Amino acid sequence: MNYFIADTHFYHYQLLEPNNFAPRHFGDVDQMNQAMIDAWNARVDDNDTVYHLGDISMRPQNTPTNEDTYAMLKQLNGHIVLIKGNHDYRELFKYLAKRNPTMPDGKLKYTFEDVGALLKFDHHQFYCTHYPMLLGKVDKIINLHGHIHHYSVPIAENINVGVDAPERDYLSEDLPWGSPLRGEEVLEMYDKKKVDIAKLNRK
Repeated sequence: MNYFIADTHFYHYQLLEPNNFAPRHFGDVDQMNQAMIDAWNARVDDNDTVYHLGDISMRPQNTPTNEDTYAMLKQLNGHIVLIKGNHDYRELFKYLAKRNPTMPDGKLKYTFEDVGALLKFDHHQFYCTHYPMLLGKVDKIINLHGHIHHYSVPIAENINVGVDAPERDYLSEDLPWGSPLRGEEVLEMYDKKKVDIAKLNRK
């Protein structure tokens, strides 16, 4: 099964401070990190693939520690497709590539994409990128993205799958914070957002 997530920002303690961008209500980064690990592993097993749409980890002055990020990713189940975000670095991807374990199914744990990935799900096309892309209103083509945290692009075909995404409020199931999203959940978000956008456009 495929899952989708973005903007985990492991180690980013500044998000625990009062802010208007991506406030996270944890006592410390260890609690925040563990909440995401637990939510991830509760859904994902080693035969699944998670598309991580950028910004894996973050430290002040944009200096994530490769060893720490690697230690965090090792704790996460499944294959992980890492799509480069603005806080990710090729140095990190090279570091991970040299430490890329083989999973029980014989495939490598990490796959790397500089720009994005395209996949099909239930007669839809998912364009997975870090930054939101304006693809136009084309039936059954959806841009899954991150980057803007608890903001939303006012276009139904742009679905924010980040851990802080407001589109998660559309879900009928109350998922633990930091859970990767299934394809069915992405489509539920898309269908309900489309209704809301249509209402706004009629005003």
